[in-house]
Amino acid sequence: MDKIQLFESKQIRSHWDSENELWFFSIVDVIEVLTQSSNPRKYWSVLKTRLKSDGSQLATNCSQLKLKASDGKMRLTDVATTEQLLRLIQSIPSPQVEPFKLWLAKVGYERLEAMQDPEKSIDTAMQDYLNLGYSTMWINQRLKSIEVRKELTDEWEKRGVEQGREFAILTDILTKAWSGHSVKEYKNLKELKKENLRDNMTNLELVLNMLAEATTTEISKEKKPSDLSENMTIAKDGGSIAGDTRKAIEKKIGKKVVSNKNAKKLLKE
Repeated sequence: MDKIQLFESKQIRSHWDSENELWFFSIVDVIEVLTQSSNPRKYWSVLKTRLKSDGSQLATNCSQLKLKASDGKMRLTDVATTEQLLRLIQSIPSPQVEPFKLWLAKVGYERLEAMQDPEKSIDTAMQDYLNLGYSTMWINQRLKSIEVRKELTDEWEKRGVEQGREFAILTDILTKAWSGHSVKEYKNLKELKKENLRDNMTNLELVLNMLAEATTTEISKEKKPSDLSENMTIAKDGGSIAGDTRKAIEKKIGKKVVSNKNAKKLLKE
């Protein structure tokens, strides 16, 4: 479905690609907002030519999607991902864009600082969660879940599992085994898109997910799987143990543990 994003009362057409989990935004709409140009299409045409002559891949790699035009018809429109838009912003000479450029410089600096001192990343994450309204208890649990997840992914790498697609396959199996939902189903249940699933879990969901991951890690250390197929079996076994725990809890409390509530709903309670 095509969506309209509001940016300082201006409308920016966008499209959510659920398969690749990417937002695409209309470039001419963004340019109109950032430059206040009376002819954003011409502005983009000139800028695209300049980018090509500079050797930038942005103009070459941007996609086209059919988005609803002002006359109500669906027309092919140049679109960009969030990453591409941030690159585009750097090429627009406009006073309205300067705050974004300063922000990008600040984020880049903070990232370089964090690479030199990883503890700063933890402190920043803690503060970000507090600013969003999470409780200290939930934050401490979430940070612990990051440690548990890292131990699992380290174990997977040790067993020859490749980051990216294979990690995603194992995570999906593990999640399905303990929660009854694949990662995509779980995110759909909580009405999530790019948001991190764990950031939208209740305390109990987070604990059960950690149990599934920690159990999978320990089984893997003992079984020492040698290929993806064996790792898949272990991921299912580890997740199933946490799944049995979930079912036992549900039997005692008389309601489902897996919740459709996301962070926005949980933080309002």
